[in-house]
Amino acid sequence: MSNEATGANARSADAGNLGYLALGLTLLAYGILGTGVFSGTGLKDAASVAHLVGGLTLFIAGLWQLRSGDGFTGTAFTGLGAFWATWSTAGGASKNAAGLFLLLWALLALSLTLAAWNSGLFSRLIYGLFTLSLVLSALGVLNSSSGLGKAGAWLAAVAGLAAWYSATAALTESGWGRAVLPTK
Repeated sequence: MSNEATGANARSADAGNLGYLALGLTLLAYGILGTGVFSGTGLKDAASVAHLVGGLTLFIAGLWQLRSGDGFTGTAFTGLGAFWATWSTAGGASKNAAGLFLLLWALLALSLTLAAWNSGLFSRLIYGLFTLSLVLSALGVLNSSSGLGKAGAWLAAVAGLAAWYSATAALTESGWGRAVLPTK
């Protein structure tokens, strides 16, 4: 294989858009189903999406980002991929264990929020709202408060919309060669 072919094979696409789409869709499913907007649905119904899209796809996108040298996005995606994979399979935990689980992951989300603060509005929205969502969800579980849980779910849905929109804007800009959707 020539050096030119080796170099071409070594290049890889940015997995950031894939990761933000996976995060966005997972947060939307978690958020919308957790609000009770659709009768007969709840957070358990989001488990399949959370496991495959939020867990597996997000984790793989994170590894891809780490491999390409993007430490922040790689850390965010692998960490949140691990969260979603664990959350989707952790049924049956006591309310204290479930609340503590959510609070501990809120610490990761807070770290990501602080690290992303200078990265732009969408990064602040995604990670900041997700942090608040986890805290409210944890408080809802610990205090048996469906109101706090639903508030956390709504914040997750808005964070999911921000992640989806941000990735869609980046994808359309890449495909069209110019900004199509406003991001400022």
